[in-house]
Amino acid sequence: MNFEGLDPGLAEYAPTMHSALDPVLDAHLNPSLLQNVELDPEGVALEALPVQESVHIMEGVYSELHSVVAEVGVPVSVSHFDLHEEMLWVGSHGGHATSFFGPALERYSSFQVNGSDDIRQIQSLENGILFLTKNNLKYMARGGLIIFDYLLDENEDMHSLLLTDSSTLLIGGLQNHILELDLNTVQETQKYAVETPGVTIMRQTNRFFFCGHTSGKVSLRDLRTFKVEHEFDAFSGSLSDFDVHGNLLAACGFSSRLTGLACDRFLKVYDLRMMRAITPLQVHVDPAFLRFIPTYTSRLAIISQSGQCQFCEPTGLANPADIFHVNPVGPLLMTFDVSASKQALAFGDSEGCVHLWTDSPEPSFNPYSRETEFALPCLVDSLPPLDWSQDLLPLSLIPVPLTTDTLLSDWPAANSAPAPRRAPPVDAEILRTMKKVGFIGYAPNPRTRLRNQIPYRLKESDSEFDSFSQVTESPIGREEEPHLHMVSKKYRKVTIKYSKLGLEDFDFKHYNKTLFAGLEPHIPNAYCNCMIQVLYFLEPVRCLIQNHLCQKEFCLACELGFLFHMLDLSRGDPCQGNNFLRAFRTIPEASALGLILADSDEASGKGNLARLIQRWNRFILTQLHQDMQELEVPQAYRGAGGSFCSSGDSVIGQLFSCEMENCSLCRCGSETVRASSTLLFTLSYPDGSNNKTGKNYDFAQVLKRSICLEQNTQAWCDNCEKYQPTIQTRNIRHLPDILVINCEVNSSKEADFWRMQAEVAFKMAVKKRGEISKNKEFALADWKELGSPEGVLVCPSIEELKNIWLPFSIRMKMTKNKGLDVCNWTDGDEVQWGPARAEEEHGVYVYDLMATVVHILDSRTGGSLVAHIKVGETYHQRKEGVTHQQWYLFNDFLIEPIDKHEAVQFDMNWKVPAILYYIKRNLNSRYNLNIKNPIEASVLLAEASLARKQRKTHTTFIPLMLNEMPQVGDLVGLDAEFVTLNEEEAELRSDGTKSTIKPSQMSVARITCVRGQGPNEGIPFIDDYISTQEQVVDYLTQYSGIKPGDLDAKISSKHLTTLKSTYLKLRFLIDIGVKFVGHGLQKDFRVINLMVPKDQVLDTVYLFHMPRKRMISLRFLAWYFLDLKIQGETHDSIEDARTALQLYRKYLELSKNGTEPESFHKVLKGLYEKGRKMDWKVPEPEGQTSPKNAAVFSSVLAL
Repeated sequence: MNFEGLDPGLAEYAPTMHSALDPVLDAHLNPSLLQNVELDPEGVALEALPVQESVHIMEGVYSELHSVVAEVGVPVSVSHFDLHEEMLWVGSHGGHATSFFGPALERYSSFQVNGSDDIRQIQSLENGILFLTKNNLKYMARGGLIIFDYLLDENEDMHSLLLTDSSTLLIGGLQNHILELDLNTVQETQKYAVETPGVTIMRQTNRFFFCGHTSGKVSLRDLRTFKVEHEFDAFSGSLSDFDVHGNLLAACGFSSRLTGLACDRFLKVYDLRMMRAITPLQVHVDPAFLRFIPTYTSRLAIISQSGQCQFCEPTGLANPADIFHVNPVGPLLMTFDVSASKQALAFGDSEGCVHLWTDSPEPSFNPYSRETEFALPCLVDSLPPLDWSQDLLPLSLIPVPLTTDTLLSDWPAANSAPAPRRAPPVDAEILRTMKKVGFIGYAPNPRTRLRNQIPYRLKESDSEFDSFSQVTESPIGREEEPHLHMVSKKYRKVTIKYSKLGLEDFDFKHYNKTLFAGLEPHIPNAYCNCMIQVLYFLEPVRCLIQNHLCQKEFCLACELGFLFHMLDLSRGDPCQGNNFLRAFRTIPEASALGLILADSDEASGKGNLARLIQRWNRFILTQLHQDMQELEVPQAYRGAGGSFCSSGDSVIGQLFSCEMENCSLCRCGSETVRASSTLLFTLSYPDGSNNKTGKNYDFAQVLKRSICLEQNTQAWCDNCEKYQPTIQTRNIRHLPDILVINCEVNSSKEADFWRMQAEVAFKMAVKKRGEISKNKEFALADWKELGSPEGVLVCPSIEELKNIWLPFSIRMKMTKNKGLDVCNWTDGDEVQWGPARAEEEHGVYVYDLMATVVHILDSRTGGSLVAHIKVGETYHQRKEGVTHQQWYLFNDFLIEPIDKHEAVQFDMNWKVPAILYYIKRNLNSRYNLNIKNPIEASVLLAEASLARKQRKTHTTFIPLMLNEMPQVGDLVGLDAEFVTLNEEEAELRSDGTKSTIKPSQMSVARITCVRGQGPNEGIPFIDDYISTQEQVVDYLTQYSGIKPGDLDAKISSKHLTTLKSTYLKLRFLIDIGVKFVGHGLQKDFRVINLMVPKDQVLDTVYLFHMPRKRMISLRFLAWYFLDLKIQGETHDSIEDARTALQLYRKYLELSKNGTEPESFHKVLKGLYEKGRKMDWKVPEPEGQTSPKNAAVFSSVLAL
């Protein structure tokens, strides 16, 4: 169905917006949906909600039989009656498919088809179901197993499919062609061109294919050749739906009016025998869907968005008495389908509910349906439980069925052979220095690897894969097997190896010996880590972004500022971009541009990372520009850096924006000039025909061609009043302070151009180097032109000159006639032209290369993205206390200093340039680089809850008063609870140990802060439940105390806030200098995404810990030292934070404020001895005291 011109309310159900919908039951749901369902006061059951059994159905008249909820709150995008079984299939805008069995609509299966796109059409086959999304076709079994997954081109936008026979499928969409797919081979067999693009509906009879277009036309095509035989121009606006039966074609749609598109209440009816229109049929509803329901006559069912349904004959008159009403839960009906037997109608609405209307009490969906297979009942419950923690558990207790057939593991001898692991060869150095005593040889350790470590490689090729000997010497061989090209070790994709302790024992210092912070790569969509580092090391961007603060919940500028603050505080430890990437995933434009990768695509490297990061580069600059423009300084956040931007432009606009004039010259002589601006440029390369001759192009020439672009294109001419060939040119009015360039090396054509220009530049450099070396007296400028370090007369090596085409500096000059001169610039040119600073007065600017982002091609890991960044003096001064500039390689958490030539060397076999950043010389002096902390104390004051049901009687905390504001050194008890968004991915090794491939992704669900001193000590002043838009797979209720519904604003009774609101409170406490007391705070701060100085953290895990001993739980410490029993059934963060404060007081008492470590060491020894005796379990005696009996808790109740 074409949604163009429908009710404007449909706009809120665009596929990219559904991540923001909360999967909760709406308060306005039809009460009949809640029959026989028990509603938990803490949450609502999300299963299908059947209506009452006793529904009176009048024979022959359609009326509602059942209504169910497919997916709460997520609009239904398509419904389809199974043609082979008694099932109804429903697809949602969130990419989820659900099936219901029989007229009772019992849920049969439910699974995710696509992670981001909506399901647009469903087609049932004998062995499975076809699901069509935007650019993907999936064939899945009815139980959810994937039979095949066919990826279409990422530029495709598919809307319809048509099964022409049992093995041939037609797929159409908004492009100018229709694909024919063979379902047996899963290959594209034909591509039919379509004169009128936008095929959204397809039908078939024994005479024609019928294609409905978004333009309002219906074309009839030959069954064999697919050529257009006839065309009906049905509507002037757009087509909504059409159907064919016998010799009649009926269509509904929208007509153009002065105010836009309006729903046409006249159905267009065509006679296919005479190929002409007959009398239009006027109906009394706004038609959005229509279907022929032939029984005794060829009657039509016409459905409106609001739920009105009218039956009428296509050649008669519509009677208002034939209108009945479907009562949708949501405001709109989104889909409609008719069963093959014509006995059932299915409607899907915008709140995820499905309504089944039938004309008999016991309808059948198909005339002849086969029997449906159901899953066998689970028999595990009848078996005795087995305790796997017991080492002596006999595996014979596992029941195995008695069988005389050959087991699957019994391979025949012909197909198996023993393959013993060969011993690795002994190091040649050991054999050379070995001395024999009898038959035993002794040799000193050559120290080539750690003790007792011998690498085993099962394959011959694996042992030599990382050596240069595998690189073929023949050029022909290199072209045939490009995957053998060597990728330097530091450029390879880095991964984190997880152990039982998680990340605590992973040696990040091995990869980063600097004081700069890397970024962890295991978070979804962390491919942009390199670009985050580039933006951070732009000093004006770093300062100005950190001065930004607004009230928008998902603001990329705010989250980027918080991440920059963490990078500032870190002393070499890696940071996480969790919150930034979380906000990034919620922005609809990011999903629309294809920037949100699925986990499988990111891990396998299916996406083109170079194109992806270039699109991300354009997106982030545009988004930051918009966020800065929309900045309104509220009372709570006043002082948020408003001095840096004017009301008409943003700070990002001042830094990156380039003002241009676009001139269009028609062949009639008419010229049109339009002003515009851009935040970056894309390189436009010369034609490939010139490259074969080896013509030399300076980078400056190609850059000028790309900036001052000139092209011939068809454009509208007001003078000629029609589209005419025009010459379009672009002139620069104002140059940006930061020049951003997308390289667009997306094919072998552009790669060959870079390779050829680098070879030409290398020959010229070697030739010049030879001429200079013959001269004993040579100019310093000549050496500098070849790239030697400043003031050091060292001739660059041949290797340093290879694969270099990119200049370190370029010079741009604005001419009087609006022209632009661009040339490569070297430090030696200052002798000839004078200092760059002096020339800026005459419109001459020198840009220095600051960063290059490259795509690493590695077939073994799927490739990765890294950045070379020239880190400025201010960063070294803050981190290391020295003043100098240095180029570094940033590969996620691997950071390594490199030579400046390496930043511009691109071996196109494995290292491809993607993005370049040039900055104006002396850029920092043009901007005020002071950072003013925009977070004020008002963030700690009382705020309203997002939860609708929250009442004052449910409040579990008392906000701080103005006279209670924390000071430097004040104690604050802290505890946080988490939920799981993605489960951990692990594999079981052959020795029985578990290896973590990817850790579980956690999200903070509750944060509690408790006063640590004063008359109200122990009373919480923050107890925030964090609302989440993402799907939670495990609430971890036993450990977190969080229940389903607690984080849902519609049904929660807790004090619910956004993550950003609570994050600002904690940031203010950190910035003011308070000391946090808690148990296991390192993990808490890591998941919350905060960097806290170590002197502000008092962690009871480490206070009561002996070296090389196990960590002790808070529950055991509370029982041992405080005689308290906590964490009985579930955890409570208020209880845990208060207990941690009491334990810290106990620590100060036992250690005499840290002055008697020896006496405290004896206390710890007693603690560990008691723990070993008790097996670290707390006993359960009667009458055990609890924190609820403490005086502190009573004071909370009193307040």
